[in-house]
Amino acid sequence: MTSPPIAATGYLTVLRVPGLRAVFAAHAVSMVGTVAAQVALSILVFDRTGSPLLSALVLACSFLPYALGGTLLSSIADRYPARPLLVTCDLLSAGCIAVMLIPDLPVPALLGLLLLTGLIAPIFAGARSASLTQLLPAELFPTGRSLLRAISQITVLSGFALGAVAVAAVGPTWLLALDVVTFALSALLIRFGTPSTPAPGTGGNTLQASREGLRYLFTTPKVRNLLLLTWAAPAFSAVPDGLAVAYAAQTGAAASAAGALFTGYAAGTVLGELVGTRLAPRTRRRLLVPLLLATQLPAVVFVFTPSVASAALLLAVSGCGHAFNQAVDPMILAAADPAYRGRLFTVQTSGMMTVQGLTIALAGAVGTFVRPNLTIAFAGVLGVLTVLVLARKVVSAN
Repeated sequence: MTSPPIAATGYLTVLRVPGLRAVFAAHAVSMVGTVAAQVALSILVFDRTGSPLLSALVLACSFLPYALGGTLLSSIADRYPARPLLVTCDLLSAGCIAVMLIPDLPVPALLGLLLLTGLIAPIFAGARSASLTQLLPAELFPTGRSLLRAISQITVLSGFALGAVAVAAVGPTWLLALDVVTFALSALLIRFGTPSTPAPGTGGNTLQASREGLRYLFTTPKVRNLLLLTWAAPAFSAVPDGLAVAYAAQTGAAASAAGALFTGYAAGTVLGELVGTRLAPRTRRRLLVPLLLATQLPAVVFVFTPSVASAALLLAVSGCGHAFNQAVDPMILAAADPAYRGRLFTVQTSGMMTVQGLTIALAGAVGTFVRPNLTIAFAGVLGVLTVLVLARKVVSAN
């Protein structure tokens, strides 16, 4: 079997597939609204309470529900056809944000509604990725998921800065109202712009089917090792982001210089995804281990306390390495039973978000006792060892 021409694996080829433009447009507009809402809600909570802790809980409440929604409710992504499920998720999220607009709503209620949207998010992500396996031919699936990741990084790269400007211009309440509109627009794009795909179908109730899915995923060695690999690489490479402000202060730079570290990582990720889509599938697979090492080795260099500019370049290299996912995605498709794809991608997304949150929190705790550059470098060493062990298992099994 010959590999498809390189030109046939790019983003434009994916966007020419019927219904896919609507899928990615919906992802883009909902991501814009989500990032803007996180900024708006953080500022709104701080304005009402004056508490940095409660303001920080906004981001925590955005991460924490992934663990719960991605495990107990993962089977929902396999039980129902993707299009109506995605529309329902968007409308429920829009409803939660709309309730936040009630004047003087207590802060605990705001955080509770944010937790609800966090429970919905991994189900949406799992169902969307599973639907891509039906809408795209197998050789284009990695490119489709790559485009989702690139859109997310571009949105994060620009969204937090623009969100802060927008809050200053129109206020947090109007920015939350924008999020309601973006979720509604996403629902319309999916409902009227994408083709219907059948549900694989699962037996038993939701919790039982979710437990069955977890058992399958973690007792099937090929699938388990691939999942762990997609969690481990971003978990360790996220540590410099978590310590960016502390590291900037250690170098004597202003706290605002930490933005260069966030920008470097996100820009590198987008560049890596773009270049990766231009490579033949066999080339991506050969580059799996080098790309994995690229995600971790730059952190080791922090032992020398590079300047903020040099650190941003190192994190750009680390971001580029995450194109390894384009080699892993075809392996996941080949290893997993199609009946479990919704649960697989839901658990993958929720696990990745959860472990990143945990490692960032742990790095922050360690960074209060150990210099930030040494904490980052130690995480890099652990990351190298971990991804090499998992990569060896993945390569030998494939």
